[in-house]
Amino acid sequence: MLEKDRIAYFYDGDVGNVYFGPNHPMKPHRLCMTHHLVLSYDLHKKMEIYRPHKAYPTELAQFHSADYVEFLHRITPDTQHLYENELRRYNLGEDCPVFDNLFEFCQIYAGGTLDAARRLNHKTCDIAINWAGGLHHAKKCEASGFCYINDLVLGILELLKYHARVLYIDIDVHHGDGVEEAFYFTDRVMTVSFHKYGDFFFPGTGDIKDVGEREGKYYAINIPLKDGIDDSGFTRLFKTVIAKVVETYLPGAIVLQCGADSLARDRLGCFNLSIEGHAECVKFVKKFNIPLLVTGGGGYTKENVARCWAVETGVLLDTELPNEIPDNEYIKYFAPDYTLKVSNVNMDNLNSKSYLSSIKVQVMESLRAIQHAPGVQMQEVPPDFYIPDIDEDELDPDERVDQHTQDKQIHRDDEYYEGDNDNDHEDGAR
Repeated sequence: MLEKDRIAYFYDGDVGNVYFGPNHPMKPHRLCMTHHLVLSYDLHKKMEIYRPHKAYPTELAQFHSADYVEFLHRITPDTQHLYENELRRYNLGEDCPVFDNLFEFCQIYAGGTLDAARRLNHKTCDIAINWAGGLHHAKKCEASGFCYINDLVLGILELLKYHARVLYIDIDVHHGDGVEEAFYFTDRVMTVSFHKYGDFFFPGTGDIKDVGEREGKYYAINIPLKDGIDDSGFTRLFKTVIAKVVETYLPGAIVLQCGADSLARDRLGCFNLSIEGHAECVKFVKKFNIPLLVTGGGGYTKENVARCWAVETGVLLDTELPNEIPDNEYIKYFAPDYTLKVSNVNMDNLNSKSYLSSIKVQVMESLRAIQHAPGVQMQEVPPDFYIPDIDEDELDPDERVDQHTQDKQIHRDDEYYEGDNDNDHEDGAR
């Protein structure tokens, strides 16, 4: 019998307690809801659960500019009026507001993705999950689209220390522009994004003609889709493209961003995927048996986000979940039927068969260009691509955590148990 995959799952209850503001669509509370579904289905018993370390400013500055990281560290809602120029420069404002505990929020979700990448690198797991991560719009020197720190870029940089080639796949309804931009000029990372494109839809990038430049030419793949794409059209195209990408590129590790705003009924999305259709993509990527880092991303109808990521946790554990949701702290959000399945809606699919076919043809042409490109050898980690290790001496000695201590940061009882062991209910504080 084949050995079961070892799954590491990263979660910190504090990540769900931040509040972007009353009318903001991003609700980190969806992460608590997801986690409690994972608990109620007993999935935590099949995984190793870790509380991630809070990423140090030095770690965040492996991609982001030091001045931007420092500003995020310093700014608070009470002091933001003193920094109007900086707020403009770093694109903080309506979409990316300054809120209480903003920097700690970034440290937690980025720390989860970094820890996930390191566990994969050290072969202590086969699949690592961080639903709090996946904030794919953040740029080197600015926030964008509800994203402040690009944990995906940081995680990929970490994986590149051990792997010659990393494949990034993005099924969020929005283009994964921050990740594509970070690796646009290198063949060390191939980015593949399936997203809505056109009609001034955010972020406005991700045309099929954008394929990368210089050494990165043909290593950025964009699948621009129109409103109403359904399960059959999406999954057929996904499987065809990803199968060819993996066969051609031979990645040593895969990062899969599972933004749930591509589901039907999303508050900001315009696709028509069911949870089964979305999860089918996760199932397909898992079958390659390549070290896999899975993150969340967008998703603005929070009860459906929680349903989706719980189902996909089950998929990664080869566990099918009963449709009836077990009782849990957030059960009222799943009324009136208290079930997992979310069906498609009755909407027009503007993606004709000929349109999807033309996309497939263009992508296959790009991939053929890689196969026949002179001098592009699939060599092992090239010596000229150097990513500096963190200098432990520069870290605040009070904040330093050795690997042994990090490894011991497994579950805190009040976050991972229910019933008699669940401290959440004792004072009603959480």
